[in-house]
Order: sequence, then structure tokens, then C-alpha cells
Amino acid sequence: MAEIHPTAIVHDGARLADDVRVGPYSIVGPQVQLAEGVQLISHVVLDGNTSIGPGCTIHPFAYLGGPPQHLGHKGEDTRLVVGSNNIIREHVTFHTGTAMGAGVTTIGDDGLFMAGSHVAHDCVVGNKVVLANNATLGGHAKVGDFVFLGGLAAVHQYTRIGRYTFVGGLAAVTKDVIPYGSVWGNHAKLEGLNLVGLKRRGFSRQQIHDLRAAFRLLFGPEGTFQERIEDTVETFAHAPEVMEIVEFIRAEAARPLCLPSD
Repeated sequence: MAEIHPTAIVHDGARLADDVRVGPYSIVGPQVQLAEGVQLISHVVLDGNTSIGPGCTIHPFAYLGGPPQHLGHKGEDTRLVVGSNNIIREHVTFHTGTAMGAGVTTIGDDGLFMAGSHVAHDCVVGNKVVLANNATLGGHAKVGDFVFLGGLAAVHQYTRIGRYTFVGGLAAVTKDVIPYGSVWGNHAKLEGLNLVGLKRRGFSRQQIHDLRAAFRLLFGPEGTFQERIEDTVETFAHAPEVMEIVEFIRAEAARPLCLPSD
């Protein structure tokens, strides 16, 4: 049976796995589902149609599943889905989706969401993502696996952040960031590849060599951007990481592409 502190409030209708721990002064709403091993340390508020995956630990004053900060939201029954083994620190906020959007905000597995970080309505966040203190995702943002957002970084609504990307602290990201990229500044510019992150994640020397060469070709001065994309495809068809960048660039998008400084 779930361990519920006497000062906590768990509303009728909430579904808790047998080994869930609900700490002091926490509130669990009637549409909330908590999977095996979830721990609410204390003073946690879980609201809305929210499901929290196995093994998540949620620290004091986090508020998950609140309604979207969107003037068009009229109380529709939208959702928040959080994956497994996430560490969610103090004052973190995740909001549900909107009826005019996907209707659901989705968080992957094994993430670290540091104090004060925010995921807005209809976002899609991948696995092993880190949001440092007060990093913020605007509505409908899509963040790939293994992304790191530095403290106080802000991502504009509808922006895409590709896998293995590093976003520097205080960056204002208003344009799509290619996979494996490294961006910082206000407004953020593409400063190169996330080489430190790639090495830490075990990418081979050859993979990194191909990515660096492809980066120089894609964003070099010769020819048009379309011509450089075609040359990159011809030269690096053997390299799946490079092809991932090309596919990201070619995909239909709501925001322009983040490019290097002139």
C-alpha cells in the first residue's frame, strides 16, 4: 500500500502504485496516476490529467500538471505524461497540453530538471535531457534526446532542438538548432558542434570527424545553402549522424534555422 504522510491530500480517483511515497503537505489530484517507485519528497502539487512514470523523484514545491499558460485554454481535459526515472527538483513546473495543440505535454525518461525549470504546454521532451536552473521551454517546443540546456536559457515556442545539442546558459533560442550543435548568446547563434558532449557520450573519433567535416561544408561560404546540403548528402551518405542533421534541416518547421554568426 502507498505510504502517504498524514498531512498530504490524495484526492479520490487518484491511482497510486503500492510502493509510492507521498511526502508531507503534498497534494495529488483526482486524475493523477503515479507508477511504481514514485516519490514526492514534500510540498509537491500534482494536478490535472497527469501520469508520472516509474522511479521518478519529485522535490518540494514542484507543480506538475497545471493548466497551460495560454489565453485560448478554456479548461479542456488535456494531459501531461512524464516518463520514468526523472529527477524533478524544487519549483519545477510542467503544464498540460492545449486543445488547439497536441493536447498533451510529453516528458521522456531519465531526465534531470533542476530548480525552477519550466516545460510549457504541448512540448515534447526526449530522454536523458537536462534543464539547468530556470531553463524554460515555450509552448510546442520539441527537444531531442541527450540535450543540455544551461541555466536561464529560454527556448521560443515551436522551436526544435535536435539530439545531443548543448544550449549555453542565458541563451535566447528563437530558431531551430541542428542535432549535435552548440549554441549560446542572445539571440543564440550556432557556434559549432557539441564536441564535449559527443566525447562524453562515447561517439567515435570517426563519427566526430565526419560531423566536423560536414559542419564545415554545410555552413561554409561556397555556393548556396541548398547546394551545400546536396554536397553534404553526396559526401556523407555513409554517416547516419550527418544524415540526421540533413533530415532535420529539410523537415517542415515552424521556426527558421539557427545559423552561425556572420
